[in-house]
Amino acid sequence: IHHQHGFGESLMLWTDVNEIAIELAEQHPDINPTYILFTDLRRLVMNLPGFEDKPERSNEKILEAIQMLWIEELE
Repeated sequence: IHHQHGFGESLMLWTDVNEIAIELAEQHPDINPTYILFTDLRRLVMNLPGFEDKPERSNEKILEAIQMLWIEELE
């Protein structure tokens, strides 16, 4: 079964850092990613529509990349 999300894109994994950052910027315009805790960031990513990956596959390096791209997305 394939779930359709947004623009019909495929499901997001932790490695889809660019797509995740764009989605986070769109879904959470009220959040300033500069000061977000990685635990909160991880939770937000896992709650995104279309995100389908195992929690244990995330790591600090991935979360840092997502955070940086999210900040860039808002500039």
